Amino acid sequence: MPQLRWLSNKRRVAFPVLVGVLLSGLPIAPAVALDLFGWLRGGGDAPPPPSPQALPYSLDIVVGADSKDLKQVLKDASTLQSLQSDPPPDAAALASRAQADLPRLIDALWGAGYYNARITINVAGVPMMLQAPRTDAATRAASGYLARALVPIQIIADPGPQFALRDVAVLDARTGRPFSPGELPPRVVQIKPGDPARSADIVAAEARIVDYFRSQSRPFAKVRRQDPVVVHPAQVMDVSLAVDPGPRAGIGAISIQGAENVDPAVVRSFIYTEPGDPYSPAELASMRKSISQIEALSSVRIREGEALDAYGNLPLFVELTERPQRVIGASVQYSTTDGPAVRAYWAHRNLFGGAERLRLEGSIFYLTEDGGQPDRSQDFWDNLGGRFRASFLKPALWGTRNDWLVDGLVERDRTEGYTSRLVNASTGIRHRFSESFSIQGGIEYEKGQTTDILGQIDYTLVGLPVSLSYDSTDNPLNPSQGIRVIASVAPYPEFLGSSVPITIAKGTASAYYALDEEARYILAGRIGLGSIVGADLDEIPANRRFYAGGGGSVRGYRYRTLGPTFLGEPIGGRSLLEGSLEARIKITNTIGIVPFVDAGTAFESSFPDFDETIRVAAGLGLRYYTAIGPIRLDVAIPVNPGPGDPSYAIYVGIGQAF
Repeated sequence: MPQLRWLSNKRRVAFPVLVGVLLSGLPIAPAVALDLFGWLRGGGDAPPPPSPQALPYSLDIVVGADSKDLKQVLKDASTLQSLQSDPPPDAAALASRAQADLPRLIDALWGAGYYNARITINVAGVPMMLQAPRTDAATRAASGYLARALVPIQIIADPGPQFALRDVAVLDARTGRPFSPGELPPRVVQIKPGDPARSADIVAAEARIVDYFRSQSRPFAKVRRQDPVVVHPAQVMDVSLAVDPGPRAGIGAISIQGAENVDPAVVRSFIYTEPGDPYSPAELASMRKSISQIEALSSVRIREGEALDAYGNLPLFVELTERPQRVIGASVQYSTTDGPAVRAYWAHRNLFGGAERLRLEGSIFYLTEDGGQPDRSQDFWDNLGGRFRASFLKPALWGTRNDWLVDGLVERDRTEGYTSRLVNASTGIRHRFSESFSIQGGIEYEKGQTTDILGQIDYTLVGLPVSLSYDSTDNPLNPSQGIRVIASVAPYPEFLGSSVPITIAKGTASAYYALDEEARYILAGRIGLGSIVGADLDEIPANRRFYAGGGGSVRGYRYRTLGPTFLGEPIGGRSLLEGSLEARIKITNTIGIVPFVDAGTAFESSFPDFDETIRVAAGLGLRYYTAIGPIRLDVAIPVNPGPGDPSYAIYVGIGQAF
């Protein structure tokens, strides 16, 4: 055990182990090992009633400065507090528990910068202090409460003054000289003379310094020595940190381990870093996120080598675990305006050993009127819709960053404005530029029939859709930062066989910004745009026109009813504009509220001309956060409803609204 060195009115301490106890004006106590940063513990539950088998106790914590923050610090460090619901079997064990708390509580106050702190624990009226535990007397006093009453225990803290930092020096361990502002910006260190001498702040500064040098391609950055000195008469602390930045390095050879049933060439195609690229923790995080997109894998761990190779690069080891190959699932969704929906799916995540994904999905949905009642003007089967989809993904064709996608769809859709039946098939190649950006092109065939108030259209569409996707968000179901953009354009020319020559362009963009480090307060916004050119409105199949309204669009209004109308019935438009703004607020770790505003509509022209009224809705959502994503309950109220619009709508689902 290292020994404390006494320097005339100064005390030198080592992080994270502090040896010795010195209270200003008091004699030196025997050496006691203390963890300067304490233990993180939750508050205890209420004690059980007295019994012959245990010795429960009441606990009161009194802080001289009457500080709620310091009281919480003591609660977090105290085993008397955390184990209050688990009383000791006898008085001797209770006295031992109190004695063990003394150094912990002193340590917790030192960690908060109170280096002249005193702690007294009264057990049944017997005061116990670090220098005079008096465990025998406390045992005798507490034993009289057995099976009779709760033992009264009181923790009395006299924190004294909070010490401040006087001198802060960050030295280059190789030369012993301070770093220049160009080598280590002050914004990284942050702690400065005059700040409270809290150990947590010093440890955080060490972490920031190491992270800064690692971000500068120095993977072996390390704090070689911490030298804090407490000066009692002046009530200050001097801190000196010796930091070795280590050598600059690039990324070396990347080894893939653990995925026995997945072709390593597929994994390598999702690694966009090349050997020799500069090392950085951000690059490793990007690599981990990219590989995690492979559905056949459940976890990705990147382990760094312990030494640089002959070329000055750092070897990396990608350690993978696989998911079960087959998965089956189902979900239920309901809103008072859109009606109920049931969805089920089956998928194979590694069909041929190359992370190929085959997914079969079916859903059934039922159209209701406002208030959730069936449309009495139609029989049951007329209001029923459904779809069956089969999709196949072959990632990393021949080890490249190109993925092959095949999709097939059979659908009968029933909305407020139209009924459609269709068969659709498409195939395309997606090229991944990075883990967040990709483009896709292919060919699509669709044959169908739509019926609405404008009449019936039997159509065939053959097109060449092109799309791009950019997603820098941190979580697909509950993003707290980043942006997400999906845009597409699909020409369906007559010379390819389309009966209606049109071009459809659409896109959505959403952005997420966390206002605090814990992401308990998040602002989220979304905008959607669409345009159809090449044909008049009544020539375009009803299911290809643009509509707004309903969940995922403008909540509070009926599904796909906002936009141009004819004889009071929605007929859709040739352009679309819609947007949403949400404030996602966590009340607890599992419960949150989301006030939101939605707006939008469809337009008869190919580009928004604002002849149509922009419909607006406001509402409040409730979120229950689970491991698989938030469960969502939204209540929306139209702000400027039109004739026949509902007075409110309720939506239930999994995941955020966007």
